Amino acid sequence: MLPGIRRTFIAGLGAVTLLTACGASGDPPTPQAPPSTRAALDDQAGPPAPNGRRYPRVPELPTPLGRQLGQVEEALASDDLTPEGLAALAHRQQVLYRRWSLRPEWDSTVLAALPAQLRPRAERQVGARREFLAMHRRAPVAERLPAWRILTPLPADQLQAAYRRAEKATGIDWATLAAINLVETGMGRLQGLSVAGARGPMQFLPSTWAETGIGKGSIDNPEDAIAAAGRYLVRRGGRQNLPQAIWGYNNSWHYVRAVQTYADLMRDDPRAFRAFHAWQIHYASPSGDLWLPEGTEHLQPLPVAEHLRQAPWSAPPAR
Repeated sequence: MLPGIRRTFIAGLGAVTLLTACGASGDPPTPQAPPSTRAALDDQAGPPAPNGRRYPRVPELPTPLGRQLGQVEEALASDDLTPEGLAALAHRQQVLYRRWSLRPEWDSTVLAALPAQLRPRAERQVGARREFLAMHRRAPVAERLPAWRILTPLPADQLQAAYRRAEKATGIDWATLAAINLVETGMGRLQGLSVAGARGPMQFLPSTWAETGIGKGSIDNPEDAIAAAGRYLVRRGGRQNLPQAIWGYNNSWHYVRAVQTYADLMRDDPRAFRAFHAWQIHYASPSGDLWLPEGTEHLQPLPVAEHLRQAPWSAPPAR
């Protein structure tokens, strides 16, 4: 079971509608982000994708990046976000961590710009991203996009219910299953064959799926695949030694540490799950970190230059 998308996701949407102001006369006003926060989060560039959203533009220096990350993390803690606001904030959060992860020399400056209570969480986030980067440090940057289709995932509550059912059936905790689903396919966004032939939202090899007691139902069905992942981790000894079982999913301790970090973040704060659910598929290319929104489809591998000609919204905003 060797998933083949590690370069990409390891794992929003553009236009920020963070929170709207009051409704009918006499209704209490809906809280709004401070003007400074709205101005920072409205910074987007480039043409809109077919869904009307744009790639968020984030700061290129560590102090403003840390300040904006603090604003985003605090805004994501709100219980009053609209779906559009959550999607935009989560994508911006993702891009900020991806940008920061490439610059370890920024660490002390970014952390100093963050509110003290957010620093431990931010360190874990950027650390998880760097574990995935370490898996491919020596690999050449791919110049073609794979044959992928990017889908809208199941709603967050349906996915979480599936993780909980699998936990009840197998004893493998829901957050570990969610973290694997996140790093494998962006919680079901990515559909396509990996270089190892893995398939479905949990990226099973068909041969592994066919093992007695593992695959039941459809390899491409999210609920079936999540349940099978729980059974697979049990077979790998997950009830006694979960890190070793996760290593069986992908033979890398970088992978194990990253999965466990994302799982810990979701256990510590359920709001982290809803943000991860809104994270987007990105592809590391010679032309930058390409955003592949839902609706992207390549039936054959496609040169990056041709993809950008067809989908200019995919390119990171000019700096």
